[in-house]
Amino acid sequence: MDLIKVFICEDESIVREGLRDMIPWEKYGYEFVGDAPDGEMALPMIRKLKPDVLITDITMPFMDGLSLSKTVTSELPDIKIIVISGYSDFEYARKAIELGVEQYLLKPVTKADMIKALEGTRKKISEENEQKDYLKQYEQEFKKFERFSHRAFFEKLVEGSLSVQEIYEEANKLHLDLSAEGFNIVIFSVRDPEQSTYTDDAGAVTEKLLNSFLQYPDCIIFRCNLLSYAILIKGDNESLGRLVEKCVSMIRNACEEAGTRLDWHVATGTPTNRLSGLSACYRDANRAFAYRHIFPGKHILTSELLKAEPYVSDEHEMHKVDAAKFDPMIIRYFVQTGTLSEVGTFADEYITSLEGGIKSILFRYYLLVSIRVNVELALKEANVSAEDISTLPAFDMNADEGEVRDFLNDILTSAITMRERESQKRGNDMIDSAIRYVDLHYSDPDISLDSVAEAINISSNYLSALFSNKVGQSFVEYITKKRMAKAKLLLRTTGKRSGEIAYEIGYKDPRYFSFVFKRHQGCTPSQYRNGENGE
Repeated sequence: MDLIKVFICEDESIVREGLRDMIPWEKYGYEFVGDAPDGEMALPMIRKLKPDVLITDITMPFMDGLSLSKTVTSELPDIKIIVISGYSDFEYARKAIELGVEQYLLKPVTKADMIKALEGTRKKISEENEQKDYLKQYEQEFKKFERFSHRAFFEKLVEGSLSVQEIYEEANKLHLDLSAEGFNIVIFSVRDPEQSTYTDDAGAVTEKLLNSFLQYPDCIIFRCNLLSYAILIKGDNESLGRLVEKCVSMIRNACEEAGTRLDWHVATGTPTNRLSGLSACYRDANRAFAYRHIFPGKHILTSELLKAEPYVSDEHEMHKVDAAKFDPMIIRYFVQTGTLSEVGTFADEYITSLEGGIKSILFRYYLLVSIRVNVELALKEANVSAEDISTLPAFDMNADEGEVRDFLNDILTSAITMRERESQKRGNDMIDSAIRYVDLHYSDPDISLDSVAEAINISSNYLSALFSNKVGQSFVEYITKKRMAKAKLLLRTTGKRSGEIAYEIGYKDPRYFSFVFKRHQGCTPSQYRNGENGE
């Protein structure tokens, strides 16, 4: 623990200098940072030095100790105040108590009295700092659960199913501040090229980004689906564009600096000045995000950028398509990574990008065969059964342009439904394996999302998304509930001490166990054992 900074304010120089010189400050964990003869002189020094403890007399010229204490505690609410006074009048003591004064010492103050007061104050500061550290650790562990709980609100927000009043009411329940002049939405995903084996590269980058965005009050994070996130950015009209650019830059830099091969994309919406306009903003961002299937090598996607792409139809410049440059992998990539909500947009944009060539009967036939072949290959790679693949829609070799578009829409809808069904079965198996592993090892103090992911051979990022999606709570939330249930059982049925129980259920720090127990149960372990609980 760092030394505790202490400041003395006393108008009697003999007393002030005596206090300063008679205490071996460092021996008791303190650092003497300054002194002043009255409150008026002390206040600017305190504002600059920001001490942890103020020792002050009450009766002083210009600004007395009680007035100084009142001002200081309003500006530095964590500061501890020790009052020294020649008055034993209870009225002074009462006012000091109302101000939250830590200690009230009567003059003459002996060295032993001051050391006792300092030691008591240091103990309280240490306990408060410990509680702050525990709270910070606890909140850090449960951030993922909070992101999961926000998803339902975000879905309703971007669907446009809430009135403005309902948006504010729901946001207040989740402690989300949506007050701003303007808004925009950024969607991003960071994936491992192969999710089926253990790797923490994408997970590490994603977690780094999420933790970074949580530090910015102008960014609110939501999960869109299994492996993509949305960031609602809010700000004034002048700064909103810069905030969006900063957000995109943070994602790009984190992915490029990872030093490994990652499949990442980021898309931005169109700014809006209204909460009611967020649904249109999200549709615009999601439409741009869907272009990752057409341009898999393009990582940053905006409507402005896409207008300039040579694949996008321009009737003044594009009259035909060079079939040699036609890439069938686009279809396969969409089947692997697309969502049902993106099928319509993708099919329209894909066929439009082939305008000119699509007028040719031969090209249409080649396109239909290519679509069918690559959809089947993608489904085989996703372990979809041959029996299911055989049920894919058939095509008419004489199909016109509109029928080709309809066929593409139908076969992609069927393919993604099959992929999702297979993925759900596989995901259920993975979650069952993960839960079995956790149920056996939750008492291991070193258990983590990474260790469980490695044990069942999938990426931690994918496991985190699956867990929240299928179990309805985060990985940490699940383990904590298991540990708390076991702790309550041991408290009821054994005479083991709280510290022993903490170690037995996987906590290295018994005091942190007590902190978490109280957060969940509303009472300490000893109170629970004595029947002082809400059950």
